[in-house]
Amino acid sequence: MPPSVPHTRRAAVIRMKQIALDNQSRMIRRLRTQLATARREADAIKEEHKANQIALEASHKALVEEKDGLLQTIQGLQEANGAPAPFDDEWEKEPEEQPKEEEIEDIPLGEGEIDDE
Repeated sequence: MPPSVPHTRRAAVIRMKQIALDNQSRMIRRLRTQLATARREADAIKEEHKANQIALEASHKALVEEKDGLLQTIQGLQEANGAPAPFDDEWEKEPEEQPKEEEIEDIPLGEGEIDDE
């Protein structure tokens, strides 16, 4: 005996709903996988950032120590040579030379010339 039409329709509707649920399940699994991958990448970037920050701080500290050492060496050399320290208040300032103003002779205007001044 062939199945009745209402029974066939119900079976088709149920099958369509099952296909939709299967598709949603696949989509959810795919999105969860993408989320997990994105989280791993973000964690790796955070770790790399932290390592870079530590390296930069160490480099900065080394440069500051080197600068301090160089300043001490310069100060020691200045004291040994009796030279005043740069930017010291006792440092003599060289007088600035005042440029001499050039004298400009007034040239008389000829006939028909226009004075632009």
